[in-house]
Amino acid sequence: MANVKLAIIYYSSTGTNYKLAQAAAKAAQTAGAEVKVLKVPELAPAEAIASNAPWQAHFEATKDVPTATAADIEWADAIIFSVPTRFGNVPSQMKQFLDTMGGLWAQGKTVNKVVSAMSSAQNSHGGQEATILSLYTSMYHWGAIVVAPGYTDPVLFAAGGNPYGTSATTTEDGNIADTTIAAVSHQAKRVVTVAQWVKNGQAQG
Repeated sequence: MANVKLAIIYYSSTGTNYKLAQAAAKAAQTAGAEVKVLKVPELAPAEAIASNAPWQAHFEATKDVPTATAADIEWADAIIFSVPTRFGNVPSQMKQFLDTMGGLWAQGKTVNKVVSAMSSAQNSHGGQEATILSLYTSMYHWGAIVVAPGYTDPVLFAAGGNPYGTSATTTEDGNIADTTIAAVSHQAKRVVTVAQWVKNGQAQG
């Protein structure tokens, strides 16, 4: 059977969710998936970005990362979303991207996509779970198959125990804990595994 096509679609202002996306990509490739790492368009004005040195630095460093499109959603068998929390909700950049997928949804081209999500905040109870669940609400409307990590491996407990999706707590130096990266890797491999089952089943009719 053909390998799973995985799109990892993220929004990141200062780099945390980009790092999560990269960790997921590495694990998914190890599991045999064909992977695209894609960012959603930035909506913030240039003045706002320039006023925050880490944001400006990350914006410049990731200029060459491809921007996600409807064609990427259609291409993918599976999608992992990675976003920071914004007052317990999805950032406007990701929400705007999802809102532009109405045409794809209307054609039934979001149905049975295997999806999962990750999030981050500056503290361990900063709204990560609510952010992931709010994103999943859109996925239910898509007719997607949500594959949360649950408690399917001990690494989830070591990373904080979020069953909905890996949660990262950012640090002042911008690093991500090894336990979090391990949880991301498990989540990505689980998504690839389930997506392969779905893809094989569809091929067999």
